Amino acid sequence: MSFNYQTKTLSFTSGKGGVGKTTVSANVAYRLAQSGKKVLIFDADLGMANVDIFFGTRATYSIMDVLHGSKSINDVIFPLDKNLSLISGGHGYEKLQNLDSFSRRTLLDSLAETTSAFDYILIDTSPGIAQNVLQTNAAVQRVNVIITPEPSSFADSYALIKLLNSKHKVNHFSIICNQVKNHEDGFYLFKKFQDVVQKFLIVGLEYMGSIPSDSLLRTANYQQKLISKHMPSSDSSIAIAQITNELLKSQIRTMSHGGLQFMWENLTGVA
Repeated sequence: MSFNYQTKTLSFTSGKGGVGKTTVSANVAYRLAQSGKKVLIFDADLGMANVDIFFGTRATYSIMDVLHGSKSINDVIFPLDKNLSLISGGHGYEKLQNLDSFSRRTLLDSLAETTSAFDYILIDTSPGIAQNVLQTNAAVQRVNVIITPEPSSFADSYALIKLLNSKHKVNHFSIICNQVKNHEDGFYLFKKFQDVVQKFLIVGLEYMGSIPSDSLLRTANYQQKLISKHMPSSDSSIAIAQITNELLKSQIRTMSHGGLQFMWENLTGVA
């Protein structure tokens, strides 16, 4: 079993729902693919998977079909656009850790063989601080936390970072500010969040950028369209392109516990 350690693994996560996490991850994935990178999105919001609807489609199969033994991993990788594919989390909750050891290893081998062909794997996590969310975030090379000006988003994102740091030793986080008035408002939100977090925790926070809540973004989300594809000149689409460029330029930190292999081992419970 061989792994491509050049594959970059990123999560998009949040302390609470409703902060635009899936909007951000789907649009960033599209922008990465448009830049020529081969991208796989894993919609890890099991039972509530909805990345595919932003692309005007529905995945035929999901990771659940692999877990049930009816499909192979190749069968459930669904093409969304040029250079961009999806593994859907499906509709019907089932923990990956419920598999027996043989099934876990079989799934891990399949994932390793297939996904090592991608330059980037983006994981759209469930919101919150459930154990599966913590494990998923601990398994990737870069954790992108989406925050908004809402006090509940602020508080819940702090709780998420605190748990990832204390229980899983994650000590670096990328912050994306969403649903802000403008870039200045977004940077102010980041600095305010950074002040609170670093007052109590010894972690590094990296500002990746802000996405303004313009009317075109709200319209695109309501119509379940990808704004980067259908309205590329909008303020929010330009902001997403800038964040994507920052991700492309930014160095992924090498993790002592391994890259792609560690990620799949954690997600399948083999580690």
